[in-house]
Amino acid sequence: MKCFFMAISSTIAISCASAAIVLPSRFEMPLPVSVEAKVEHPRSLAARNLERSVDLIDVAIASYFDPNTFEMRRFYNPFTKAKSDERASVWMYTAGIEAVNAVLSGLKAARERGENDLYDSHYARYLRLLDKFYAGADYYLGTFELVSYTQSKVWSVYAVDRVNKKGQANVTGVLNVYDDQMWLIRELLDSYKLTGKRAFLQKAEYLTAYVLDGWDATRDSNGKENGGIPWGPGYTTKHACSNGPLISPLVWLHEHYKGKSDKIEHHFIDERDRKTRRVVLVDKQQYYLKYAQAIYDWQKESLLNAEGVYADMMGGCVPNCDIRYEQVDGQRYRTNTPLTKPVGKAYTYNSGTMLSGAVDLYRATGEPKYARDGKELARNSFRQFAVLGKDVADYYSFETTGFNNWFNGILLRGYHEAAALDTAVGDYLMAFQRNLDYGFDHFHQEGFLPTDLLKGWTEEKQRQGVEGMFMFTYASQYAVLAKHQLEGHL
Repeated sequence: MKCFFMAISSTIAISCASAAIVLPSRFEMPLPVSVEAKVEHPRSLAARNLERSVDLIDVAIASYFDPNTFEMRRFYNPFTKAKSDERASVWMYTAGIEAVNAVLSGLKAARERGENDLYDSHYARYLRLLDKFYAGADYYLGTFELVSYTQSKVWSVYAVDRVNKKGQANVTGVLNVYDDQMWLIRELLDSYKLTGKRAFLQKAEYLTAYVLDGWDATRDSNGKENGGIPWGPGYTTKHACSNGPLISPLVWLHEHYKGKSDKIEHHFIDERDRKTRRVVLVDKQQYYLKYAQAIYDWQKESLLNAEGVYADMMGGCVPNCDIRYEQVDGQRYRTNTPLTKPVGKAYTYNSGTMLSGAVDLYRATGEPKYARDGKELARNSFRQFAVLGKDVADYYSFETTGFNNWFNGILLRGYHEAAALDTAVGDYLMAFQRNLDYGFDHFHQEGFLPTDLLKGWTEEKQRQGVEGMFMFTYASQYAVLAKHQLEGHL
C-alpha cells in the first residue's frame, strides 16, 4: 500500500553544505558549537533550491518517460543507464504532477519578489509540461458501476495501473483506490489555483464526489454515522491515507465557494430508522467544510496513537473483512463492516496530511482546537520520525525504506504550512534542507540522487536504481523549501 540540538547560550549557524541554516538554541539534542558558520541569503538559497528542483524534474522526464507516449517507468539506474520494464502506477505518476505544481508555485513566488530570470526561463514550459501530465493520466482512466452506501452510480476514475488505450483501464474492485483519487484532487486544485483553468476544478470536484461516495454513511445504534472512507471500493479497512489527504482539498473547495449559492447533492442515511437513503440539495460551501471536519474528527478519534502521531488504518474486522450489502426498499446498498482497532505502522505522510488539514481548518473556521492540534502534531511527528546522528553525525535521519521517501515529502509540506500556526515549526524544515544538500553534494550522480540521501548509493548501483517518484519527491521538497524561504519564513 501506499497503503535535537544541545541547548547553548545563543543561536548558532550551521553549514548546510552549500547553504547555511540558522537554528535556535531551544532544540533538545546537540550540534557541536565548533561547526563552521556560513550564512547564505535566503533569496539566493531559494533560487538555488528552485534551480535544483527544475534540474531534477528535467532529468526525470528524460530518463523515466517515453518521449512519444509519455509512459512512465518505475525505476532508472544512472550507473547502468537501464530503465525498468515496470510501468509506474498512477500514484507514482501523480508525484510528477506534484513536483511540477510545486515548481510553478515557487516560480510565481520568486517573480513576486523580483526573481524574474527563473520565472521567465521555466514557467511557460512547465505549464506545457503540466498539461502533458494530465493528458497522459487518461491512460489510467476507466469506468465502472459502484454500489455504495447510499446509491448505485457509474463513475470514471483512475486505476492503479496504466493501459495502452486512454479511458480503458479496469477500475473494478481493488483495481482503484480512493487515496489515488485524493492525491490527484489535491494536485488538480493546486493546478487550478495556478492556472485558473476550470477543467481542473471540474475534474477535482468530480473525483471529490466519487471519494465522498465512499464515506461510510451507515448509522450506529445511536444514529451516529460510522464514518471513515475505506482504502478503496474493494476494501473494508479504513486507512489514514484514504481519509487525511482529502481534508485540505475539501477546505479549499469550501473557500472557493464561500459566499456563493452553488448547490450540490448530499446523500445520507436517515438517522431515525438508520436504513432509508435520502438526498437533499445543500450549499457547496457548507457541504465541503462539514465533510472536511467530519473526516478530520473521524481520523483523530480513530487513529491518533499514544505517541501523538497517526496509525496506518482501522482494522480488526468483525467477523471478517468481507464487504457487506443490505436490501432497503428493493435496492441494494453497501453496509458497515465493523472495525475494532487501529493497526499498522505510523507513517510520516499520515501525520503530514492531518497537519495540513489542521492548518487549513483553523484558517477556515478560526477554531482554536485546530491550531492546538497542529502545533502538537508538528512537535510529536518530528520527535517520532526524525533521529539525530543515526547515519551522519549532526544530521537527522528519516526512514527511507519502501515508499517512505515520498511519505516524508508529505510531512515536509505539512511543516511548511504549519509555520502559519507556529514559526518554530519552520525549524523542522532545516533537517530536510540539510539532508537534500548533503545528498546532492556527496552522492549526486548524473543528475540523480539516491534513495537514502545520507547513506548514498548502496545496492541501487547493481540493481534497479532509484524510484522515479523519489526524483519527483526531491524536486517537490526543494521547491517547497524555496517557496518557504521566499515567503520569509526562514
